[in-house]
Amino acid sequence: MSYRIHLLESQQSFEAAAGETVLDGALRANVQMAHDCRFGGCATCRVRLVEGAVAYDECPMGLTPEEEAEGFALACQARPTSDLVISTARPGEPCAEPARHTAVIRNIAPLSADVVHLTLELPQAETLDYRPGQYLKIFTGDGIARSFSMASVPRDRTVDLHVRRIPGGYFTERLLASLRSDDRLDVELPLGGFYFRKDDYRPLVMVATGTGLAPIKSILESLMDDPDCPPVSLYWGMRTAADLYMHEQIQAWGARLYDFQYVPVLSRADDAWNGRRGHVQHAVAADLPDLSEHAIYLCGSPDMIRDARETFLALGASGAHIYADSFTFQRS
Repeated sequence: MSYRIHLLESQQSFEAAAGETVLDGALRANVQMAHDCRFGGCATCRVRLVEGAVAYDECPMGLTPEEEAEGFALACQARPTSDLVISTARPGEPCAEPARHTAVIRNIAPLSADVVHLTLELPQAETLDYRPGQYLKIFTGDGIARSFSMASVPRDRTVDLHVRRIPGGYFTERLLASLRSDDRLDVELPLGGFYFRKDDYRPLVMVATGTGLAPIKSILESLMDDPDCPPVSLYWGMRTAADLYMHEQIQAWGARLYDFQYVPVLSRADDAWNGRRGHVQHAVAADLPDLSEHAIYLCGSPDMIRDARETFLALGASGAHIYADSFTFQRS
């Protein structure tokens, strides 16, 4: 048995076999659909069901019950139970097509005990064209592509990455330690649907855990000294004060951003910490009990993003103005 799936905007159709996800059926038929994480965390593949129904093996973390009730589904996890008509319409600006490049390492320096600042130059690229918040892939000798958000705005053919060392990771622990300036890496960019929406003039709430700060930094750098910069609140969740690898630099951003508030939140703070404690999304909820007028950018652990979406929607946040990028480290 198979089900017919029709895309409303492009008028394309394809079939998904019984038990196959909508996204897998599309990719098998060479029909392009926006997607990133493929495990239901980032919501990049969110579609609206115009006709038909789907089921899930497990409720995906990137889809709230309220969104599901409104007819939305995540194509990477949704398995058709009937023929479907779906809408892939989404607000956003056109992004540059991804392309492969040879990148040259220009700098490797520690940001903290387990985060490395990696600067790459793309000398053969005519220009760097990407949206602040997007990511690139690095291709290594083991055949697995690693994804890293770009932590800088497009400039001088260089990109900055914040690379967290993962114990036992082939790239982040083994290969990265052997790399030196002028070594070369194969990369592909730009990728991803997580990027700043310029046309959305709502006050910004930026929520990050770990190196999820990287794409947030890119977005905020693009707004520095911009007279149209909306009010910005940045909440950054880490375990300990030593993990806040850009704490001092972020405190200085207020001089170049309009109405900027920075709130670091520690989940395992010691007695010397005088700031906020607990989970970062709960700090946002405590400070901003009405989120109906905000644009919200979430980047970090899947657990944080899932809980933050549920919490913020309950506080009136618009699901159409929550943008998320979920980080996983199982293949690093």
